[in-house]
Amino acid sequence: MVKIRKVVIPVAGKGTRFLPATKAQPKEMLTIVDKPIIQIITEEALRCGLTEFIFITGPGKESIEKHFIKDAHLEDFLSSKNKYEELEMVRQISTMGNMTYVTQEEPLGLGHAVLCAESAVAGEPFLLMLGDLVFEEGSDALKTLLDTFTRLDRSVIAVEEVRPEDIGRYGIVNGPSIDHIPGDSWLINTLIEKPKVDHAPSNWGITGRYALKPEIFQHLKNIKRGHGGEFQITDALVHLAENGTLVACPSNGIHFDTGNKIDYIKANIEFALKHPEIGPKISEYLKHLKI
Repeated sequence: MVKIRKVVIPVAGKGTRFLPATKAQPKEMLTIVDKPIIQIITEEALRCGLTEFIFITGPGKESIEKHFIKDAHLEDFLSSKNKYEELEMVRQISTMGNMTYVTQEEPLGLGHAVLCAESAVAGEPFLLMLGDLVFEEGSDALKTLLDTFTRLDRSVIAVEEVRPEDIGRYGIVNGPSIDHIPGDSWLINTLIEKPKVDHAPSNWGITGRYALKPEIFQHLKNIKRGHGGEFQITDALVHLAENGTLVACPSNGIHFDTGNKIDYIKANIEFALKHPEIGPKISEYLKHLKI
């Protein structure tokens, strides 16, 4: 029984939808309340026992690496001010796991970014987590995905039902056949990247969490530029589907696509309401808003 040990997180995107905030900092370092998005995603994997991280970075992303390394000057400063709670917080960040950084020199799409991780993955199955998608802390969606991978010994991707008006933003797979149990996993035989509604095989969209066997790299080497002139991982996944080795796993956790402004604001509100320090005050403030 093969289990996943390594996590690949592509963070090389330019974040143009959040300019000017991302002019001098990576979009993954934008905060949800008081934590960078990239830390929240890393903690999601840690809760499932994964500690080997491979970040696919690009030019101007140095602050991501700095966030996860020990900062002796800051620790000395906090200690001198008797800020022991904050000291423990920053120490924990630098011991979250083993971090490897691989540079994607050009933004050529998710498929190309994942291919850059081949040497670091070293022939093992791996978890692919997109740096935009944030799940609430209590979600078991990632554990369900990993358990499905281990049980079926096939590549598995997380999917969710999306609204018809949002289909063009997702990679879309075929839905479950009528004899499937609701919520159960199913074999994928069709994938289309960001189709028009009338060409979509269903309303089940890929949600940014993938448990993949290393054979995906061979397919990534053979794909051509696709949607948007980029190398799309969806085009490589099609080959797994054709071989009957790709499974859809419904994602039942509450999550936010922080790559768009509306979901980013929603995530801040939801996380703020659950924050032990400011939650009650935010709740009271929202009640008194004149909307």
